[in-house]
Amino acid sequence: MTTAPQPRILQIARLPLPALETDLAARYDVVCLSDQANPSAFLAEHGASFTGVVTSASIGLKGEVIAALANLQVISSFGVGFDSLDVAAAHARGIPVGYTPDVLNDCVADMAFALMLDVSRGVAASDRFVRRGEWPKARYAPLTRVSGKRLGIVGMGRIGLAVAERATGFHMDVGYYNRSIAKGTTLPRFDSLLALAEWADYLVLTVAGGASTHHMVNREVLDALGPKGYLINVARGTVVDEAALVEALQQGRIAGAGLDVFENEPQVPAALMELDNAVLTPHTASATHETRRAMADLVLENLESFFATGTLRAPVPTH
Repeated sequence: MTTAPQPRILQIARLPLPALETDLAARYDVVCLSDQANPSAFLAEHGASFTGVVTSASIGLKGEVIAALANLQVISSFGVGFDSLDVAAAHARGIPVGYTPDVLNDCVADMAFALMLDVSRGVAASDRFVRRGEWPKARYAPLTRVSGKRLGIVGMGRIGLAVAERATGFHMDVGYYNRSIAKGTTLPRFDSLLALAEWADYLVLTVAGGASTHHMVNREVLDALGPKGYLINVARGTVVDEAALVEALQQGRIAGAGLDVFENEPQVPAALMELDNAVLTPHTASATHETRRAMADLVLENLESFFATGTLRAPVPTH
């Protein structure tokens, strides 16, 4: 009796969770493309031997790599965002793309509130104040409370709903902006992003990245948010015109920003790093042990399900 060969998987680059790489290697014949001295030459010679690809939302997957894999059957990505993946190229060949939604909703929503509280109450800035030895010399200036304020959510999907749920504990009024009426909520929907920004004290971004949302938060939206308003971004850096945001923060045209994502990660503008009214974290909203393990499990489940049944547990929508 012969054993069927393991499917050959191309891992595009090192993954955020080393344990996932170990689990993949135990189940499949895995080769990491970024380990190859000449990735293009490697793909030209060996690309046809791979039936699966594993990548992540931060690493992405280019159309030319997909084109080099003549027998590619399935793609499994670690992450909820898929704007860095050439999904159109995959779907044009009938190749399903798996991702890891739902399992990171709570941690990303938690981070949205962590950033909101920090930028409003100066947690990180006042920590620096204490560490510099300034407390014996001066009192730390009072800042802004979060409870009871107006929260505007841009992109009322799974993560947006989790943010809205947390807002109830802070007795906040919540509204949202979506292209269509969101399912699973009766919260008020605003007709435009500009109208939501004018109403909100906090504008929280949980919308998907990509061309359709590129720089949707621009100078006009920031001016509508106003000098008492705060921007919180746990979505994608490309959703915000970063240059316009830096200018608005420097000039006090908005009160502050809490940012987990940036336009050109891992590069962050020096001007942002100089501002105490901006709280900056290195794209770690989903970076908890619990969530990363759940994401890794779903990457594996997507592959296992496809190779067993031809279907994915969590496919990227085709439309």
